[in-house]
Formats: sequence, structure tokens, C-alpha cells
Amino acid sequence: MTTAAAPDGQRGDEDDGGGLRAALGGLTTRGRSFLAAGVAAAACAYVLGQADLLRVGLLLATLPLICVLVLHRTRYRVAASRRLTPQRVEAGSEARVQLRMENVSKLPTGLLMLQDHVPYMLGPRPRFVLDRVEAGGRREVSYRVRSDLRGRFPLGPLQLRLNDPFGMCELTRSFSAYDTLTVIPRTEALPPVKLVGEASGYGDGHQRSLALAGDDDIIPRAYRHGDDLRRVHWRSTARYGELMVRREEQPQRARCTVLLDTRRIAYQGSGPDSAFEWAVSGAASALVHMLERGYAVRLVTDTGTSVAGEGSEGFAGAADSAESAGLMLDTLAVVDHSEGGGLSRASDLLRGGDEGLLVAFVGDLDEEQAALTARMRHRAGAAVAFVLDSGTWLTGGAVAGAVEDRVRKLREAGWTALVVPPGAKLADLWQQAAGVRAESAAADTYGGWS
Repeated sequence: MTTAAAPDGQRGDEDDGGGLRAALGGLTTRGRSFLAAGVAAAACAYVLGQADLLRVGLLLATLPLICVLVLHRTRYRVAASRRLTPQRVEAGSEARVQLRMENVSKLPTGLLMLQDHVPYMLGPRPRFVLDRVEAGGRREVSYRVRSDLRGRFPLGPLQLRLNDPFGMCELTRSFSAYDTLTVIPRTEALPPVKLVGEASGYGDGHQRSLALAGDDDIIPRAYRHGDDLRRVHWRSTARYGELMVRREEQPQRARCTVLLDTRRIAYQGSGPDSAFEWAVSGAASALVHMLERGYAVRLVTDTGTSVAGEGSEGFAGAADSAESAGLMLDTLAVVDHSEGGGLSRASDLLRGGDEGLLVAFVGDLDEEQAALTARMRHRAGAAVAFVLDSGTWLTGGAVAGAVEDRVRKLREAGWTALVVPPGAKLADLWQQAAGVRAESAAADTYGGWS
């Protein structure tokens, strides 16, 4: 929620002069017409010698000037606040914006018009009319915004328009505060399926690092209050002169890396139904699903950017999974095409060889990039690729033979690779990938996913 106070008039001689000129510039069409008619009537009265016509002309010309002066001298002190609920929404969902106006002066206001600046992607610019706000009174109005496009959109600043009772003059005062609405990609609930053939550290189970490998390989630690006395290691106790205990088995969270290909040359078309937007939405769905399943997750793009976490080696930790999910979704809200031509930077980032499950969303692959992607398989416990043929998404035709060849190479390298047809549901492909993985479980000695 943001709060700001509107200007209550100008001060000082220079400010008064500038404010008065701005007030004269705020004359409405009606006010200008009255002023022009009054000047014309006064000129005709002078030429024709008609005193009555001169009085009419003076009245017509004076009325808008009096309205300008009164409106300029009005010292309204108005506070405004804006509440955005929620501040992060999925594409296609609505957010509610609540505006509150409070008259903090000792005088009631006249007619007030409120207008909030909203990007055209969120809908029409909202306008409200408040007849009169008593001293110390408040008014609340609200409107809804919705966007089918992801991104970050500023809301504000709020404008306050003051009108005189005759509609001769209109002045605009702007607040300085604004809010930001973050529209994240659509996410899809994925089934809790699992690839068969777990290895330590990947899958539903957690890797356990045993400290006790043998009597000569003990890595003891000092006794802490509450430790089980049955774990006391007497040989180390005698050696160090203090009570030492065997280390417990240390659980390690299963890991998952989500790779998103953002290369401009890998995708054709644009808009909410394009292949690129499907890939972004798919990456978001996979991230949320794996975090909910207890995985330590990170997001990697073809540019070599790794998001996010504060946890071990860039993976999101258990304690901040919700915060990490929000950070990664915020990143996906504004991710755009990269100008890179390959996936080498992402490959370099995955050289650690301890990536756990690797889930990739890639666009069009030439022979070189397909070979590079195939080599990434050896740096992960298990690897699943969703390959989008953007040409098929544009034409709605059959998948090109070259795409099938690239997918075959990935499968030969150990990937569970699937071609994504136009408009496909990720949940169905997720289930299908589990089935494909189950068929090859006997020959696969690496990890599972859930």
C-alpha cells in the first residue's frame, strides 16, 4: 500500500504567479467560450455604445476568471492511499486496486475527479467522481486490473482533478506514489508421478551421507547437551581428552535444475499462445511443482544466469522455498528472448555434475546445439527435455523430420525427450515422461523424480 498527500496550492510570489498561469491554462471549453463571448460583447458594446451589452460582456468575461481565482486559492489538503491485492498474480487473473481519499483539511471539498494511470495492457484508465468530502471525511473506491501478458506494470501516479461548480476551470494535481503489479506466467498443477530407478540423492528419498564408514574413518564431533550417550566414541574421547560422539547421518535434499532456453532464434511467433510463452509457463510449473515436492531447485537460462537461491551452490534451501519460488517467478515474469546463438553458457554452468534432476525446456535445436544438449545429460542424475518445434506451433502441421532426429539423439544420450505439440498440456506430457522413463528403468541407473 502506498500513501501520499496532494499539493495544497502554491506559495510565494513566483509560485503564485506560476500557479495562476497554470490555473488559467486549466480553463475548460465552457470557460474559454464564456471568456471569448464576454470580450466580444464588450468590444461590440464599445463600438455600438450599448451600456447594457457592456455589462453583459463584463459578466460573461468575469465569471470564468473568478472561478479560476477561487479554484487557485483553494487549499484542499487531501491524502490518498492505494492498496493492491495481490501484488503478484498469474497471467489471466485479476487483481483488485482499492483507492482511499481522505480530506485532512478543515474545509469540505468540492467536486473531485480521480484518475489512476494504468498501462493499456491492464485495461481502461479508471475514473471516479466524488461529489463532496467533508472535513476529516474519507471515501473509498476500487477497480480491477487483468493482463494476459506477463510482466511488471506500474500503477499510478494518481491524479486528482478539481472543478468549480460552474465547470469553468479544471485543475489537476498528481500524487507521486505508485505501485507495481507483477504478472507471473501461468502455472499448471502437475501429477505426483515418479521416474523409477532411484539413486542416492535424487528422487523422493533423500541422500544420506554416512560419517561412519569404518572404525578408522570416524569423523567425530564434540559432545553436545542432549546427544545420545550410546553414540559416544570412546577411542576419540581418549585421544582428544573430551567427550566425542559419532556424527549422525546427514540428510541432503534432492536437487532439481530447470533449464529454460530463451534464444530468439529458437522460437518463432509471439503472443500468449506462442511456443516461447509455453516454455516459460512450463518452466514456472516445473519450478513450483518440484519445490512443493521438497526439492532444492534452481533456474538456469541459456545465458548462463542462475536463479535463485541463497542455498548451497545456488540451489534454493528448504527454509526459503516460498521466497525462492517468488523470486524465480518474478524473474520469469520479465524474462525475454536472448540474442545468444547457443547453449554453451548454460552447459558451462552445469559442469559441476551434481545437478540432480535436470528438466529442460528448449526451442529449435540445430545439430550442434542438439549434440551440446545431449552432453548435458552426463552432468545430472536424470534428465527430461521438452522440445518445442516453433514452426509446428505456427502452422499447426506435422513435426519436421529434423526435429525428430534431434529428439532421437537426446534419447540416445539418456534424455527422456518429448516433442511438445501446439497447445499441449504440460501435465499430460509430465505423465507421459514418467511412463517413458519407467520403460527404460531397467537400463537406467540414475535418479528418479516426483
